[in-house]
Amino acid sequence: MSGHPRRAAITGIGVVAPNGTSTDTFWKSTKEGISVLDRITREGCGHLPLRVAGEVRDFDPPALVEERYLVQTDRFTHFAMAAADQALDDAGLGRGETDAAPFSVGVVTAAGSGGGEFGQRELERLWDKGSRFVGPYQSIAWFYAASTGQISIRRGFKGPCGVVAADEAGGLDAVAHAARAVRRGTDVLVAGATEAPLAPYSMVCQLGYEELSTVDDPQRAYRPFTTAACGFVPAEGGAMLVVESEAAARDRGASVRATVAGHAATFTGASRWEESRQGLAQAVLGALAEADCAPEDIDVVFADALGAPEADRAEALAIVDALGERGRRVPVTAPKTGTGRSYAAAPVLDVAAAVLALEHGLIPPTPNVFDACHDLDLVTSRARAAELRTALVLSRGLMGSNSALVLRRGAGDAS
Repeated sequence: MSGHPRRAAITGIGVVAPNGTSTDTFWKSTKEGISVLDRITREGCGHLPLRVAGEVRDFDPPALVEERYLVQTDRFTHFAMAAADQALDDAGLGRGETDAAPFSVGVVTAAGSGGGEFGQRELERLWDKGSRFVGPYQSIAWFYAASTGQISIRRGFKGPCGVVAADEAGGLDAVAHAARAVRRGTDVLVAGATEAPLAPYSMVCQLGYEELSTVDDPQRAYRPFTTAACGFVPAEGGAMLVVESEAAARDRGASVRATVAGHAATFTGASRWEESRQGLAQAVLGALAEADCAPEDIDVVFADALGAPEADRAEALAIVDALGERGRRVPVTAPKTGTGRSYAAAPVLDVAAAVLALEHGLIPPTPNVFDACHDLDLVTSRARAAELRTALVLSRGLMGSNSALVLRRGAGDAS
């Protein structure tokens, strides 16, 4: 056995997002800074104070997922299964390759609210018709672990599987969990997060968040790092990634899109944003240490960008606390202001965007933000070309989780 540690590589990306239901369309919209935030159109939501969200409108579950799985799963799992298929295809891991070694492939996901739409339908049947009309799948479709279970069952994966329950930052932690599993010897992990929090039942549950934006103008509802910051806009969708051994990927001729170099997480308590400054800075320092990376090596930061003034200030200060003077000069971006904040899936979409940014040497802009007021080099208006080798992705949760992930540019094809 080699004395060199196994490096975890990202070889496949699958995206189902408000601005694109494939990786290519997602990147095209993201790099062009297109905002797709709009008034919520879901039935039963018109009377709620939450007016604006990022909806996935170009998604046809029956065309992508078999009926036997559709009837027992929620929309958030439909997103996950479709994105996982994309990611596996992108990595060149078809059913023939994975069927030959089912115990070598595992799944890890994160989720915040679980299956709200499925739950709403079943609750309506309960109150309208009675308990005999509630289907047996209600017991599993809402569960935050449903996507991990259904992806592994559908594709026949029998390797290590898991679910990360760590608030919104859990999406970033799931990617890190997959990387660590690969370093310990697992061949392949399908990792990521998807959310579908826009059913009336789910939306009512969100109304208790003080940081939630209730502004009804899509262009003004989510503007972090500005004097007009008024909270965040929720979204559905997410991304799945294929994480595997870099050496194994090269042996089979796969393209190494990026490597997961370092990660760390902390906890500072629900909505204690002033304290999140120290917690996020410690997470960044831990991720840099694991990656053996100096602050000046960071070429771009994908910010958490909550949109609440106190939280934004804490994040801006944490970046400078951790990176020193580099923190004031490093380009910072938050593409999610164009799509909304999809809870645990938001940082995974940021990871997908960061990998694509590293590949293309292009930092996507922060839509709807033009007058940043914090001491950050926030990329706005249009994408910025740059030599990118290393990216830092940040995430925080409303309940107090903080997470930081360091990515390095891959070398592309084995040839």
